[in-house]
Amino acid sequence: MSYLALFITLTLVNNVVLSKFYAICPLMGLSKKPKNALNMGLAVIFVIFIASIVTWLLYYYVLVPLNITYMDLITFILVIASLVQFLEMFLKKTAPDIYKSMGVYLPLITTNCAVLGVALDNISAGYTLIEAALAGIAVPLGFTIVIYLFAMIRQRLEISDVPPAFAGAPIALITAGIMACAMMGLSGLV
Repeated sequence: MSYLALFITLTLVNNVVLSKFYAICPLMGLSKKPKNALNMGLAVIFVIFIASIVTWLLYYYVLVPLNITYMDLITFILVIASLVQFLEMFLKKTAPDIYKSMGVYLPLITTNCAVLGVALDNISAGYTLIEAALAGIAVPLGFTIVIYLFAMIRQRLEISDVPPAFAGAPIALITAGIMACAMMGLSGLV
């Protein structure tokens, strides 16, 4: 039952975008079209899941035994950058349309705070490998849900009558704030 609680907590209650405000760059940049938002979400799911497992293994089986845990940040960044580079090459060869639609935001997954944040949170929370892998699925799934819903709302806002002072980024940020307040309502769930 604790795995289910952890999954719900990381996906909805402590959503990485709406509670910690990680990943605001892709939220604002790729949320104009739901298809692009979904593609970004799937890419982030892949990167965070693999990075969670690899960084956990490197930390506990390399850094801790060698007593060089202070190297965790640089190690995690190298792992994440390698995974994103692999994903970029894979998409360029197998799905050029998705590669083009994501544009500059695909390599920016490397600098996405959520990716590094999950790897560091897994270690600081003392998660087991299974819990780290679960976090590697739950967190990016929550990211994907939020960015997709946000893209659908932004599409609707494009055709809505928004005062000129709020058009564009201001109304998008207000919407993100309202979504964050709505997610806070789930805090009593777990």
